[in-house]
Amino acid sequence: MTLDTVKHATETPEAAQPWKELGLKEDEYARIREILGRRPTGAELAMYSVMWSEHCSYKSSKVHLKQFGEKVPDNDAMLVGIGENAGVVDVGQGYAVTFKVESHNHPSYIEPYQGAATGVGGIVRDILAMGARPVAVVDPLRFGAADHPDTKRVLPGVVAGIGGYGNCLGLPNIGGEVVFDSCYQGNPLVNAGCIGVMKHEDIHLAKASGTGNKVILYGARTGGDGIGGVSVLASETFESTGPAKRPAVQVGDPFQEKLLIECTLEIFGEKLVAGIQDLGGAGLSCATSELASAGSGGMRVELDTVPLRDSSLSPEEILMSESQERMCAVVEPDKVDRFMEICEKWDVIATVIGEVTEGERLEIFWHGEQIVDVPPRTVAHEGPVYHRPYERPSWQDALQADDANKLARPANAAELREQILKLVASPNQASKAWITDQYDRFVQGNTILAQPEDAGMVRVDEESNLGVAMATDGNGRYAKLDPYAGAQLALAESYRNVAASGAKPLAISNCLNFGSPEDPDVMWQFAEATRGLADGCLALGTPVTGGNVSLYNQTGETAIHPTPVVAVLGVIDDVTRRTPIAFKEEGQLLYLLGETTEEFGGSAWSQVVHDHLGGLPPKVDLERERLLGEILISASRDGMIDAAHDLSDGGLVQAVVESCLRGGVGARLVVPDGLDAFTFLLSESAGRAVVSVPRSEELRFTDMCGARGLPVTRIGVVDGDAVEVQGEFTLPLDELRTAHAETIPGLFA
Repeated sequence: MTLDTVKHATETPEAAQPWKELGLKEDEYARIREILGRRPTGAELAMYSVMWSEHCSYKSSKVHLKQFGEKVPDNDAMLVGIGENAGVVDVGQGYAVTFKVESHNHPSYIEPYQGAATGVGGIVRDILAMGARPVAVVDPLRFGAADHPDTKRVLPGVVAGIGGYGNCLGLPNIGGEVVFDSCYQGNPLVNAGCIGVMKHEDIHLAKASGTGNKVILYGARTGGDGIGGVSVLASETFESTGPAKRPAVQVGDPFQEKLLIECTLEIFGEKLVAGIQDLGGAGLSCATSELASAGSGGMRVELDTVPLRDSSLSPEEILMSESQERMCAVVEPDKVDRFMEICEKWDVIATVIGEVTEGERLEIFWHGEQIVDVPPRTVAHEGPVYHRPYERPSWQDALQADDANKLARPANAAELREQILKLVASPNQASKAWITDQYDRFVQGNTILAQPEDAGMVRVDEESNLGVAMATDGNGRYAKLDPYAGAQLALAESYRNVAASGAKPLAISNCLNFGSPEDPDVMWQFAEATRGLADGCLALGTPVTGGNVSLYNQTGETAIHPTPVVAVLGVIDDVTRRTPIAFKEEGQLLYLLGETTEEFGGSAWSQVVHDHLGGLPPKVDLERERLLGEILISASRDGMIDAAHDLSDGGLVQAVVESCLRGGVGARLVVPDGLDAFTFLLSESAGRAVVSVPRSEELRFTDMCGARGLPVTRIGVVDGDAVEVQGEFTLPLDELRTAHAETIPGLFA
């Protein structure tokens, strides 16, 4: 077979090429030819196909994502924003924190263990590439119906993959969520997040500058796994007949990644790199084109020097391979020897594969023959931009008119008790300990809070006790009812969770999971959700540092619920002042912060009791959310509260049950005047939290709430060994614990 060189491509303009099979549209292929002034070589076609895929280029979403930069001003904490491997914020005392959330949805459906494991590995390398030491991971997960046979295939593999990879890296898993809904049956959502810590001066960026600087590929050898994996696999819709793309899923080696992390951090410590990029989606195609595009010159790469696991790989396959545990660094010539010494010390393979050139082209050679000659920006940053048509779905009005507030309510106290017990035992509200116990949450010794707390928290500095907290939240049921409000509710809940832990929210990352962008209904959902999130971030003063878009999450014609997942990062000056969710001390007073109204659209009660989705989601008041956050943070810092728990899915009763079970002590509740027991216990009104207040702090706390204008209602006391709603029912903790704890093991153990 003749090697398809640049010279050969120029001489054979009409040669047939598999652009369609590689996921390109006819007009995209025509544009590539226009850019190059000829047909592309096979290697160039491979590069453009993966880099112009939906997953890598954001071609359907970037017109909407630009709102995050245009609407939302950076706050004083922002150090690095959208466009790099991950955003970076200043958390004080000279420390910077980088964080990001990404998706590995399609690979995890096909090969649950490796799909989830390499999702963790990829996000960790994104954080590492910024110059930071990874310190914790989180994992927002969504699966199909809990009792569906395929969920029993997917969930255990995903959980084992996350635990296996993260535990081997020695990274605590401090947060996330597990949600079940039949809409995710053929498309589970495996979103992975990571937090990293560094000093300000240690920030690194992905750029190749300095003519003559060497391009070094280091880490694992390149294999045939993951060819077109994330880049192409995540850019198309699954057929209802089932997956047939097993070879496209990457294979991870956490021990290799651990060596790579320590090796890279030592290299950073000696200031040996001028630019760095991890190899994730699109592999070498991404790393070389992005480094060259962001730099001040060109790049020449000798592709045949790349260390391989499989000697039969073609140049196109090497460029497309998404083999894991690889990094690409730009190093000044006089620092190469030391770079190589450190790699050898850590038993990490390192190879000079090219150098930065004076020109403006990315040139790749194979055994002396030129197979790529492209302007790197056209590959990495100037891909297609689609203004996809979108319109409000014809069914949206009918869905919202199907009001959940009109569903049949419990006829008496006994029926209310029965429904609450059923809610507490439902898969979405039940304890996820069977899952989270498979993760090491306390390795490294700096975990302050972890599941099932409202937010995960890690100590950044062991002397000053500076720390950061992170929460991830999203509710696809809310977003299906109203994508604009649903995105803001996800932001508000995540913000509220961080504040409830005692940390001040600083910035967000996001993972936007939607169906096919070629469906105008889905694009309307996406447009509304991004607009809602941008407006919400503006109102709360939380800039967007970056994120991820995952489209084509549907099987055949059936799309998932629109699921924007929002990660909020916060800072706390002293982690010893953090607030847990557990009620612990009998006699402490329980206060409800915020206002409760009849809001059951998309609620856990409507799902569990009536299998219903309709109406409107809870109203969003972002100024109230900001005020609530300020109160929770101040009360935590000043020792006015001993426990706090945000109110969200399942309402007040779910939060109280979780706090009681966590602390091993009961609560006596009194229904406030003006509310019925059902609404008081099960409404999902936003902007609320329940706190336990020592009696000595009651006056100071209520005076603070009153002075700031936050509604505050005394609703009970921490007491006994049951959750008792006076005049209604009593639920012993033993009965609640059994209901709460046995569901997930019963399904999956």
